[in-house]
Amino acid sequence: MRADWDGTVGGRSEEGWTLMELIVVLVILGMLAAVVGPKVYDKIIQSKDQIAKIQIGELEGALQLYSFDLGRFPSTAEGLQALVQNPTGADSWKGPYLKKGVPADPWERPYAYKSPGDHSDFDLFSFGADGDEGTEDDICNWE
Repeated sequence: MRADWDGTVGGRSEEGWTLMELIVVLVILGMLAAVVGPKVYDKIIQSKDQIAKIQIGELEGALQLYSFDLGRFPSTAEGLQALVQNPTGADSWKGPYLKKGVPADPWERPYAYKSPGDHSDFDLFSFGADGDEGTEDDICNWE
């Protein structure tokens, strides 16, 4: 077959796609999204859980440094803000103990803090993706 100067071969244009070819491509892409999408979503959830665990570990370290300096952990009323701002009457405070301030959890909510805690000297936790306390997706420092 010879190609004409206008890009046709044997009188048939080879430019563009047919409607059937586009539909087949869209169906294949849809099937790939249906198979891969849930796995990607699960990985995102797992990575947020890991970030929360790492942040809780960093906050625990800062709380330990605070405790070494003051001989106690911040009270529940003082909260985690005591790690970045000197609480009233804390003469031996040598902070800030966190360089970038108190982080929010990966779901953009504040970490919950209680001292004395029900499980240890202090309880530090995130309510997880659902934002509800006491559910299975909570991430805490005592488990």
